[in-house]
Amino acid sequence: MVCAVSLRYFNAAGASPSGVIGERHDPETHLIPNVLRACLEQRSVDVFGNDYSTNDGTCVRDYVHVSDLCRAHLAAPEYLHEGGESEAINVGSEQGFSVLEVIETAARVCGSKIDYRIAPRRAGDAPVLVASAKKAHRILTWEPTESDLESIIASAWRWEQRA
Repeated sequence: MVCAVSLRYFNAAGASPSGVIGERHDPETHLIPNVLRACLEQRSVDVFGNDYSTNDGTCVRDYVHVSDLCRAHLAAPEYLHEGGESEAINVGSEQGFSVLEVIETAARVCGSKIDYRIAPRRAGDAPVLVASAKKAHRILTWEPTESDLESIIASAWRWEQRA
């Protein structure tokens, strides 16, 4: 019998601790890189909606550091090697941060104000998406250790400054 583990990421973010490896998309659609580039380029960033049923009206998402994702990938084959069965496992920090919290944290990390513009909501955006990683904790003995928002943004900022 063939067994497999499917890891379901939430919002993968951050960069290598050295800032040498990071993400680059064209076009870039992810919030954290877009906010950091706005800081570098001294321009505003769009916030899609501010009327959601959240603390500040903006969408809330779970961000997980890429280094934590790497450790989940290393734990998955170990689990299978020890006789584990096929599983689908959420990998997230179990913490939610709003778009405005991301912008505020990025401004602290960058040491510069980041302007934003409220734009219309995007179709299909849920107000809140936060992982339950209980299965990852139990089955993979995995815990996120680098997925606090400031660490994620600081590592991504080192990457953006080098890129």
